[in-house]
Amino acid sequence: MQSLPLPYKALIVGSSGAIGNAFVEALTLDPHCSGVEQVSRANSNGFNLTDEKSIEDALLLVKDKGPFDLIIDASGALTINGKGPEKSLQSVEGAAFNDALWVNCIGPAIVLKSLVPLLSKKRCIYAKLSARVGSITDNKLGGWYSYRSSKAAFNMVLQTAAIELRRKNPLAIFVALQPGTVASPLSTPFVDPAKVLTPEDSVRQMLEAIDALEPAQGAQFIDYKGERIAW
Repeated sequence: MQSLPLPYKALIVGSSGAIGNAFVEALTLDPHCSGVEQVSRANSNGFNLTDEKSIEDALLLVKDKGPFDLIIDASGALTINGKGPEKSLQSVEGAAFNDALWVNCIGPAIVLKSLVPLLSKKRCIYAKLSARVGSITDNKLGGWYSYRSSKAAFNMVLQTAAIELRRKNPLAIFVALQPGTVASPLSTPFVDPAKVLTPEDSVRQMLEAIDALEPAQGAQFIDYKGERIAW
């Protein structure tokens, strides 16, 4: 990372996942990074994206470690409580839909709310892993109702927050990231392993992509190659 004030400090939420862990490893090896803090179910007691208080309590543990120049929220899930993505409208269930909204939108919105005060007042980046299937414009195949909707809903949260928060810091960058199809427990049941990226390759390219971004009026939605995705 060359665009942030040097040395920069980073925070990774969801660091126990395949992509989150790859972010931690990549940033730890970056000589320009002075430190990487982590929040996850593995190292933050009680952290649970479906429990607002647990989120706030876990994030309190890093409150005094900031300010952070780079915050990446790599949390999220496709299969939740044994329920995978729906193939048809008739498969939609209220409880599973609610779980998806909590894990992929409501919980991350609480994370965002809690961490914004910890962002640097200089050039800084808040990045949230999203998904191309969260693009309303790009939806060509249908299906996956709750996952698509939860990702699209958080994209709106991020866009709205970016508009509000840039008034306080015009140098702040908010970005939704599509990591590509990455070899992980999330993707394994749905893709050919021979056609996916390693977490390390995905993270390397995502870091290059966000490093090249310039501040914008609202949030930005890009893939791991840095190419724009329509909302």
